[in-house]
Amino acid sequence: MRGFIASSIGVTCAIALTFPLTLPSGAQAAPRGTDTAPPGPRPGAPAADPAPLSGSTQSLPLTARPATRSLAPVAQERSLVGRNVRPFSLLGVVWDDVRTVLDGEVQVRTRATGTGTWSGWRSVHAHADTHGHDHAADPGSAEARSGRVRGATAPLWVGDCDGVEVRVTGHSHQDAHRPAPLPEGLRLELVDPGPEPASDRATGTRAVPGAATAYASASASAYASAGRRAAASADVPGAYEIPEVPELGDLSHLSHLSHLSDLSDPLGIDQARAPAAAGPHTAPRPKIVSRKKWGADESLRESGFGYTNSVKAAFVHHSFTGNNYRCSQAPSVIRGIYRYHVVSSGWRDIGYNFLVDKCGTVYEGRAGGVSKAVLGAHTLGFNSNTTGIAVLGSYGSTTPPAAVVKGIAKVAAWKLGLYGVNPKAKTYLTSGGGNLYRKGEKVRLQVISGHRDGFATECPGARLYGKLGTARSSAARLQGR
Repeated sequence: MRGFIASSIGVTCAIALTFPLTLPSGAQAAPRGTDTAPPGPRPGAPAADPAPLSGSTQSLPLTARPATRSLAPVAQERSLVGRNVRPFSLLGVVWDDVRTVLDGEVQVRTRATGTGTWSGWRSVHAHADTHGHDHAADPGSAEARSGRVRGATAPLWVGDCDGVEVRVTGHSHQDAHRPAPLPEGLRLELVDPGPEPASDRATGTRAVPGAATAYASASASAYASAGRRAAASADVPGAYEIPEVPELGDLSHLSHLSHLSDLSDPLGIDQARAPAAAGPHTAPRPKIVSRKKWGADESLRESGFGYTNSVKAAFVHHSFTGNNYRCSQAPSVIRGIYRYHVVSSGWRDIGYNFLVDKCGTVYEGRAGGVSKAVLGAHTLGFNSNTTGIAVLGSYGSTTPPAAVVKGIAKVAAWKLGLYGVNPKAKTYLTSGGGNLYRKGEKVRLQVISGHRDGFATECPGARLYGKLGTARSSAARLQGR
C-alpha cells in the first residue's frame, strides 16, 4: 500500500531507532553482525495487566542512536535487543507530521507468546512516497484538517506476541552527503485487538414485532422503496447481522429479518444519502459481517457519519498486513486495523468501506451504512463518490485465492448496482489531489479500479491487480449484464 519511493542510488545507511528503556538485567547487546535471538521474559517478572475487552495500544517512543566515529556513515548500523511488552498482535510505526515522508525502511521481528520463538526480520511498508500517504483522507477534507492525523506505516499482523525488536534505516542517496532525515516523533504502536465479541446466542438480539410482515406486504407499486429499504436494513445502528439478500425483487426472503435491531431508524441513517431507485441491473446483496459482529468498539471512532454524493466507482486495495492469518482470525485483524487507523493514525474511523478476507468473506468497514455513500479514507484524491474494498493480506507476489476475487465481485456488484453503475464500464472522477493527478483534474477510470490507478502505489499488489478484470466480468454477470 505504500506509494512508490523514488529510486535510491547508492547504498542504504541505517539509522537505528531504539526504545528509551533499560535492558533486562544481565542482558548484553548482540555483537555486530550477529542475529542472536533477544532474551525471553525474566523469571519472576510480574504478569502484564489484562487488556480491556475492546483491546489496547502500546505507544513506545523511538530515539536515534548517534553514529560511532569508528564507522563510516554508509556502514552505520545498529540493532535493538528485544523488549518484553504486553501481548499484542498488530504493529506499525507512526510519526508526528503526516506531510513528512519516511524515506527509509522499517524492519521488525517479534516473539511469539507462549513459545518464546522469535520470527525473522520482516519489513513494514512505509505507506508513503514523496507526495505523501496514499491511504488517507483527501487533501482539504475535514478529516485531513482535524489536526489529529499522523504519518504512519502500513500495519503488520504478527499474531500473538509479547516481545519485539525494531530497526529503521534511512535511505542514503548518491547526491546526498548524509542519510535522509527521518521524521520527528517516531513511535512504535503495538495493538492488541482484544477478544472476540460474544456470539449472537450469548448476547441475543432485539426483535422487531411485525417488521417482516410490514415488508412482505409491500405492494408492487411500492417495490422500489421497500426493496431498497429491505436491502439496507443492516444500516440500522446496532444491527448484529447483515444477511444475504438472494434477489432484491423478491420480498419473500424478508421473513427472517425480525432478529435485526430496531428498524424504526430513529437516527435517520437509512434515509441519509439513500441511493436512487434501483435500475434493471441490480445484484444480490452478499452476506456482510457487521461492525458489531466483528467487534468494533464504537467509542473509538469519531461520532457521526461522513457521506459523499454518490458511488460511481470502487477502488480495490490490499491491506499489506501480511497473509499469516487464519480466516477465523480475520475479525481480530480488522479490529487491529481499526484501532491502528483511529487511535494510532488519528483517522475518524477505519479507512475502508468494506474488507474481504482470503476466504472471500465480506466485512462492513467505515460506519454509516453499507448501502450508503459513506466517505472513506482509502484512496488519496479519490475518496469522493467512490467506495473502497480492501483485501486482508499482501498480494504483490502471492496470487489471491479465487474466493477473494469472488468476494470482491459480489460486494462491488451489489454496491454499484444500488447506484445504477456498470462494473465493466468506465467513469469520470474528479481528483482531490495526489501524485498522479492534480487537484480538480477530471480522470476517466475503470469503475472497478485498483488503488494504483488513482495513485502511484504498489497497492493492491501486482497479483491482485491482475485479477481485477475477472472481478469486473463476474460483477457484471451478477448484475445480469
